[in-house]
Amino acid sequence: MSHPPRSNRGHRERNGDHRERNGDHRHYRDPHDDRRPSPDTDRSPSSRPPSYPREADSAPTHVRDVPRVKQQDSKCTHMCSRRGIMLICAVLTNALVLICVVAAQMVSSGMTSAANMGGFNINSNFNLQGTELQKARELDMQYSQMRAPGIYGGIAFSLTFGVLSLLFVVSGNKPAHLMSRKLLVGALVFQAVGAAGYVVAVGLYLHFIIGVNATDICQQRERLYARSGYTWMNCDVGGADAAVALFGLITAILYTAGAVLTVNTIRGVRRYLQERKRREAERPRGPLRAATSAV
Repeated sequence: MSHPPRSNRGHRERNGDHRERNGDHRHYRDPHDDRRPSPDTDRSPSSRPPSYPREADSAPTHVRDVPRVKQQDSKCTHMCSRRGIMLICAVLTNALVLICVVAAQMVSSGMTSAANMGGFNINSNFNLQGTELQKARELDMQYSQMRAPGIYGGIAFSLTFGVLSLLFVVSGNKPAHLMSRKLLVGALVFQAVGAAGYVVAVGLYLHFIIGVNATDICQQRERLYARSGYTWMNCDVGGADAAVALFGLITAILYTAGAVLTVNTIRGVRRYLQERKRREAERPRGPLRAATSAV
């Protein structure tokens, strides 16, 4: 005998009552129902991912249509290249050498020279009087005359190299491959001469200053000022003279670095021009070969 299938209604009702008591409002699926639930009915609203408007759709269309403007290099861009920066720094250090040479002369000229220039009241601030004052003036004048070649040479040397460095900076306002080859070679020679010249000039300047400070005039001047309490007026190499030597050596280093960069620039320009000539020589051969093969 075949038994009638048992109805699951009671189980469904109990399950439904149990779900309603628990507050679960999700749809109940009959285990004998072959229909698959749609994904929209199974998902709860809280589990659905939020949808956001696309920013690309809301963006104005005129932003996309803006043409790109090709940027052109200015003259300052070429002047501020690596070798240009070295020359600019050399101009500044030449100016510092010039200032320190003038300052060294003013400091070592003596108290009487400073008083004559209006630096202070000699009667109230100067301890020398009578014959000592006259002797100090004579020694200051002789010492300043002995140092005169150093200050005149230092001013002329630093001013000349500073102006020439500035001219080479201004002349480098074009790309390297558009500049004259003679100009690049001239800049190379100038920087090489400047590097060697500054090293020699610093050595000669210090040798000259030490020689002047070793004379009897400087020794007498030192003792005269020491009796009046001015012990800082001595025959040692002053701070301003040491600053001249320091900035001079820095300038020599800058010229050396600039010469190395200029050599690299000349080599790069040579390779660029050779490559361009080779491409220009190969360009007209294509049509000629095509015409020959067609005939």
